[in-house]
Amino acid sequence: MRGYFGVGIEGVSKPMNLGNLVRIAHAFDASFFFSVAPRLKLSDANSDTSNAEGQLPFYSFEKPEDFRLPLGCRLVGVEITDDALELPRFRHPMRAAYVFGAERYSLSPQMLSLCEFVVKIPTRFSINVGMAGAIVLYDRLVNLGGYGGRPVTPGGEDADLPPVHAWGAPLAKPRDY
Repeated sequence: MRGYFGVGIEGVSKPMNLGNLVRIAHAFDASFFFSVAPRLKLSDANSDTSNAEGQLPFYSFEKPEDFRLPLGCRLVGVEITDDALELPRFRHPMRAAYVFGAERYSLSPQMLSLCEFVVKIPTRFSINVGMAGAIVLYDRLVNLGGYGGRPVTPGGEDADLPPVHAWGAPLAKPRDY
């Protein structure tokens, strides 16, 4: 998959949620993780059994006004708002950072104002931030990971997948020494 993505959270206060989201970001091969206005340190995230802290860069920003992204990276807020796009209707940017709101809170108005896109998962009510992260990153993987379209019939036998690469013969004959 081309491009890159980062994952972050604003105002996290529960160590298990921070650890779960960091672990999920690591599992889906995020390029970096960030927190904005954290109430915790990454070392508090004892549910991160993948040791993501030592595997991907982690950035912490005291408030939304301090938040920075790489040039060309587009910020996607994941939040339940009236004008948010439903995730199945959203085309993921190649270079993106996804920011999630903390438990019992939404993304702040300041953070939402920084988002180029806001998406929501079409569920009946709010779900755990780690679960939301897994759903959004899986959707990114399915859409940008080179899997092609879904099969028309159940099971997958007529899947419209790209052909498996076949290596050809060498272009030059090896020399005899």
